[in-house]
Amino acid sequence: MASPMRSLLTNPDRYLRSFRLFLEKSTEHQSMREFMERQLPDVIASIGNGKSTINVLSIGGGAGEMDLLILSKVQARYPGVAINNEVIEPSADQISKYKERVAQTSNLGKVKFTWHEETADEYESRMNAEKKSKKWDFIHMIQVLYYVKDIPATVRYFHSLLESQAKLLIILVSGKSCWETLWNKYRSSFPLNDLCSYVSSGDFPKILDSAGLKYQLYELPSHLDITSCFIEGDKDGELLLDFLTETLEFSKTAPPELKRQLMEELRKPGCSENRDGKVLFNNNLCAIVIEP
Repeated sequence: MASPMRSLLTNPDRYLRSFRLFLEKSTEHQSMREFMERQLPDVIASIGNGKSTINVLSIGGGAGEMDLLILSKVQARYPGVAINNEVIEPSADQISKYKERVAQTSNLGKVKFTWHEETADEYESRMNAEKKSKKWDFIHMIQVLYYVKDIPATVRYFHSLLESQAKLLIILVSGKSCWETLWNKYRSSFPLNDLCSYVSSGDFPKILDSAGLKYQLYELPSHLDITSCFIEGDKDGELLLDFLTETLEFSKTAPPELKRQLMEELRKPGCSENRDGKVLFNNNLCAIVIEP
């Protein structure tokens, strides 16, 4: 009998709800913010030297939380310099939240925003069709590479758009996180489609070394509170399980044995830790800074 399990991405509304809950229950943005505060100023220290305008390309800018933090660091390093910030984001809902955020933020006078409702792959196709290869001073791809068709080719393409002092920043799940365990063990049981593929920082040295690229890795500690996943019938718990497995209504459609094994896996010490009565999933991230 065909499996009733379907990819979460077939229901964009539920995907977005599960993603927002994930952000609310995890230290994901907090751990990225710490990286932006501590390491980013050094990363961008020379991207705008001698330039009257700094060009920034955000791939998968989402609702703009991280983008605006990045822009504030670029502004602090290059006060008074104009910034052209182009955003590639496939979700109209996220773009509208991004625009609201910009409207409510002061000190963005020198920043020009342009939004394109498209994926990274669509951007590349559009540029190729228009025979354009605009160069950028800083390109960032935060939690995006799961949604491109060919990861090594995408990295090579965006790397080819870097100016001589530019940097490409990629943030994705760490090979040392529980995502790695979960997906390596159960990938074949989840209803993956061509909209999404699993990749972690563990795959990157091979990808970057084979392309002959120079890079630096930064491990970013993060956790996700999955306590509600163990409460039968808990709506938040069910949404988080959907997000963890990329499966629509995982609790209701997964075979009982798969669900039992997965719930057991989530509780293992290598995957989560118990702290103050909470089950905290290892959600570590990795920032990869690639030189031009």
